[in-house]
Amino acid sequence: MKRTPSAPPPAQRAPLQVALIGYGGAGRIFHAPLIAGVPGLQLACIVTHQSEAVQRDWPAVRCEASASTALTDPAIDLVVIATPNASHFELARVALQAGKHVVVDKPCTVTLAETEALLALARQQGRLLTVFQNRRFDSDFLALQKVIERGQLGRVVQVDSHFDRYRPAVPARWRDQNLPGSGLWFDLGPHLVDQALVLFGQPDALLLEQANVRDGAQVNDWFHAVLRYDRPQGGLRVMLHASTLVAEPGPRWAVHGTEGTFTKFGLDVQEDALKAGQRPHLDALHGWGQDPQPGQLLRMETMAGVAAPVSVRMSGPQPSGNYLAYYAQLRDHLWGLVPQPGVTPAQVHAVMQMLVLGTQSAASGRFAKVPPARE
Repeated sequence: MKRTPSAPPPAQRAPLQVALIGYGGAGRIFHAPLIAGVPGLQLACIVTHQSEAVQRDWPAVRCEASASTALTDPAIDLVVIATPNASHFELARVALQAGKHVVVDKPCTVTLAETEALLALARQQGRLLTVFQNRRFDSDFLALQKVIERGQLGRVVQVDSHFDRYRPAVPARWRDQNLPGSGLWFDLGPHLVDQALVLFGQPDALLLEQANVRDGAQVNDWFHAVLRYDRPQGGLRVMLHASTLVAEPGPRWAVHGTEGTFTKFGLDVQEDALKAGQRPHLDALHGWGQDPQPGQLLRMETMAGVAAPVSVRMSGPQPSGNYLAYYAQLRDHLWGLVPQPGVTPAQVHAVMQMLVLGTQSAASGRFAKVPPARE
């Protein structure tokens, strides 16, 4: 029997050539430095009209004013789309038709039908369509995952996940204008929804409230979502909340179970580090993503026949956040080293479905039933 030759080790593989479309906040702060920091990925081209900024930040990277130039370049393996939400569908469609793998910054598109069309096209083309979900690699989320996996909370019954900031002035940017896919639900909602689905799977129903709370707000800048899990062993409620008018935030996480509570204050530090111009590299992290505010675990201990809460530090070091891991997982999948990307097509569909169901719930004022997850 003829043996299939084994794949060459990563060190011997040609780097994947990456074109980044868009050099606004997402492209400049997140995607460009993360792509450049992962061995095996080569930031080959940035599509933007901000040629001076690219020359300043990445002098060795080619800058193109038109996406079509990058999309028709046979040397490009992967296209990363970091443009306004309403443009995601058309850019991703053309990239897939050109035979490229595609990463779309969240949300995938602005409608479920558009996302389903792209996923179908990716299957037809034998290419990958996935979404950038860097918040899976927040230090606090990684810590919470460990606490739940170890059973330290018992059966989880309530989760409060807050992503609150204080930004009272409405900025002059597309995310805050009355456009398709704008507003906080489509901005931070994809992160919080994805984290909930990773932890607990598909809920049975979703209720969403939205509001415009800032003076002059054109679109929602506050939301509160309730994910309802109806389980035989006892119900679970997951509350996802985000606001632009919280000057003194409460816990980022408050997770309650039958045997304890996990609380965590403060946001992951990686975004601020990237905004400050730091450029992490996967081979030399040197403390990257270390959280100065570790979570607290309040355990219920029985003493003298009476259950009482006992505060304990989390055992072991707090996991460090690592957004580079998203692109490292993607690289390994495209190289054929792992069968699935970090964010699978089914997960892309599930998050988009939840976002759309949320808007329907907000319009009706009622819980929206969530269909079973796709395989």
